[in-house]
Amino acid sequence: MPDDLIAPASEIFDVPALRKALFEATAEAETESQLRAAAVRILTEASAEGREVIARAFAAQPRAAFPTTEAYAWLTDCVVRLVFELVTERLHKLNNPTEGERLTVMAVGGYGRGEMAPFSDVDLLFLTPWKITPWAESVIESMLYIFWDLKLKVGHSSRTVKDCLRLGGEDYTIRTAMLETRYIIGHEPLARELESRLWSDLFKGSERAFVAAKLEERGQRHRKQGLRYVVEPNVKEGKGGLRDLQSLYWITKYIHQTEDAEELVRLGVFRREEYATFMRAEEFLWAVRCHLHLAAGRAVEQLTFDMQVEVAERMGYADKGGRRAVEWFMQDYFLHATAVGDLTRIFLTSLEAEHKKDAPLIMRMFKRSPQVKEGYEIVHNRLSIVDDESFLADKLNLLRFFEEGLRSGLLLHPDGMRLIKANLKLIDEDVRNNKEARRIFLDLLLKHGNPERSLRRMNELGVLGAFIPEFQTIVAMMQFNMYHSYTVDEHTIQCIRNLSDIEQGELVEELPVASTILRNGVNRKVLYVALLLHDIGKGRQEDHAVLGAKIARKVAPRLGLTKAECATVEWLVRYHLLMSDMAQKRDIADPRTVRDFAKAVQSVERLDLLTVLTVCDIRGVGPGVWNNWKAALLRALYRQTRRALEDGMEALNRENRGAEAKKALREALSDWDAKDLRAETSRHYDPYWQGLHVTAQVVFAELLRDIQDDEIKIDIHPDEDRDATRVCFALADHPGIFSRLAGALSLVGANVVDARTFTSKDGYATAAFWIQDADGSPYENARIPRLRETIGKTLRGEVQPREAIFSRQKLKKRERAFTVPTSIAFDNEGSEIYTIIEVDTRDRPGLLYDLTRTLAESNVYIASAVIATYGEQVVDTFYVKDMFGLKFYTPSKQKTLEKRLRAAIAEGTERATKG
Repeated sequence: MPDDLIAPASEIFDVPALRKALFEATAEAETESQLRAAAVRILTEASAEGREVIARAFAAQPRAAFPTTEAYAWLTDCVVRLVFELVTERLHKLNNPTEGERLTVMAVGGYGRGEMAPFSDVDLLFLTPWKITPWAESVIESMLYIFWDLKLKVGHSSRTVKDCLRLGGEDYTIRTAMLETRYIIGHEPLARELESRLWSDLFKGSERAFVAAKLEERGQRHRKQGLRYVVEPNVKEGKGGLRDLQSLYWITKYIHQTEDAEELVRLGVFRREEYATFMRAEEFLWAVRCHLHLAAGRAVEQLTFDMQVEVAERMGYADKGGRRAVEWFMQDYFLHATAVGDLTRIFLTSLEAEHKKDAPLIMRMFKRSPQVKEGYEIVHNRLSIVDDESFLADKLNLLRFFEEGLRSGLLLHPDGMRLIKANLKLIDEDVRNNKEARRIFLDLLLKHGNPERSLRRMNELGVLGAFIPEFQTIVAMMQFNMYHSYTVDEHTIQCIRNLSDIEQGELVEELPVASTILRNGVNRKVLYVALLLHDIGKGRQEDHAVLGAKIARKVAPRLGLTKAECATVEWLVRYHLLMSDMAQKRDIADPRTVRDFAKAVQSVERLDLLTVLTVCDIRGVGPGVWNNWKAALLRALYRQTRRALEDGMEALNRENRGAEAKKALREALSDWDAKDLRAETSRHYDPYWQGLHVTAQVVFAELLRDIQDDEIKIDIHPDEDRDATRVCFALADHPGIFSRLAGALSLVGANVVDARTFTSKDGYATAAFWIQDADGSPYENARIPRLRETIGKTLRGEVQPREAIFSRQKLKKRERAFTVPTSIAFDNEGSEIYTIIEVDTRDRPGLLYDLTRTLAESNVYIASAVIATYGEQVVDTFYVKDMFGLKFYTPSKQKTLEKRLRAAIAEGTERATKG
């Protein structure tokens, strides 16, 4: 019995006792089904008890993955052996088997390696010497029936040695499975014959083809799974996951005929410390996979948000230093995944180099290699180091290697990368404060046009964290929310990639303002350094923008920036969220918003820098986060603020804007007669003229023309410039109108992204809502008639929104892991006319309706709402007045409102998380 399992082998599965019980229980069986039922009863109970023993022992030692995976494989071996013995001795006993009636049962794949997670597949090969005999067929069939009754997920094939060789020659998946065969029970000489023939007749001489196939397979897998830092990674198939490790083992075994990874150290493939890193990563990933299976109660490989919380707890992580346990756990996960990625890339690239065919002669004649500087050479089209010793004699070469890679356009040779990773200690204070080192680093950012490539490699190899130690804290740091798609360091690199793309004119159509700013010229050094440092304060209890600014104050001078440049970098890091917050959480149609923002920014130079930084920051959050809605808000805020900074704050006053808006409307309605036009331009109060674009004012003019008191008019139109559908309502005004409209839209599943209501002097409400569907897109034209019909029914009172919405408020299981603390703030300074109520809480279906209903029931008039969504977090901002048209100044009124809003949020959250 093995002695290296997570629990004593006899406690997991007492083979002698179970064999005795099994044969006694089946002795009286008269039919195969009776025998099977007795066997399944005993083995099910024994397996369940054995699994429970393993799970308990693993819970006590939650990182001890290797003895756990071996224990699951050993338990499976015991079941397979006992079933084979039972079937061949009780059901299909053969006293004098012929040479052809031999049968061997072998484990293949992961089970063949002796590694199993709790719910891994059981892959079996039933091996026969020649064509399968009726006896062997009966044995296999009976065994499979028992396995299926035991609820084992069995993958099986019945083959001869000849079949294995033929099929392995045709299909690399089968060949890979054959590489990991392991004898379990049956005729052992047949198993040994297969192993010997596989090496002599199939594997030998085909190493190059096998390496190429595995590299191609790995590339396809990575393209499918995406970046290593995907926030819900696949532990098995993802980048830096277990499949990458297995690829390495397969290739090692295929080329060096050894399963022992330590042999790679003796062969000089890995350094001793690389091997230790590798083994730590492998055990960690297996521990995660086992906990994932146990938590889900089935084979699950995707580390979804809800499972991340569960696995972190099982592995003993705890909240500390302002970060949740799950964030510490995921940072470790990504660091291990990075280690696996680095080491497999080093190993596979060196193999690729060894086993790669040379390019045809004619191609080599036409494609001349770039010239490289002294000390470097080109090996297999990669930049390589000529002499390790002389390279390391100058510490700055650790940075120059990346510079030469960018300058020459060559990929870096894995041997060079390993040399740097093994000598990071050379990047010390002297190097960090060296003038030439600064020059090299800033040139990597500013000079060669592809800063993302060098930054990513430097980060993966630990050079970035060594040169800027403050950056090391955010390496592989995960932010546990649904908004950020990447870890903090990867987000930073994505931001810099976006900046580089804009600079190179690749996004002129998509980002006209940012492209124009960069074309007209800004201080690039300030912009790149600010972007590199903008999130460097994350992961601590202090506000990351405040802490980041303090860190920037130390780092920027070290990078060689002037005093003035350092001050600008510090300001940009401190206020890097200001423009985004103003554009998305405030009503930019309110002149006070622009005035306050202009006062904070102070100069056009800062405005330009902050605008580009904000665009890159939002685009770097993840796919689909940047859209035309955000672009339109930022452009409007930029243009109005620039105008205020260049022409003075008077340019923003209400009268000017009102006069301009009326003039634009007159031009747009030039076919109206003068009397109707006069009536339309005089029926609205000032806020109406600055709160809407002329296109919406034209729609309202048409809706209000000849409207009757009991009439509800609706116009639904795509607003393509904003990636949203605009819904305009005109109807007789009454208290709670905003809430009714929000309820009607919530009922059709619409997400409101912006809304404003106005009351005309003759008692009509005009309301404009911008909505998106569940995917964050405008509604397709085909869906608009149904949208109009449902909204109309709700407003006419034919449908009660409250009851209907309650049934739709459930949160998905994977989203329930997120908690967002609710904060409610009252601001009487941000608008001249209104109190601004900002509600920051957990997003869910029907939230806006709950909030607006609560405000309406408290006799609060809502003029406009601005909704900003960040994954599972939402900030709903309301511009409000009381029933007398006054602001909410008194603390007691504010407290009462806050209490009611919190109660509505809590009730809705309870409904959404039930069931």
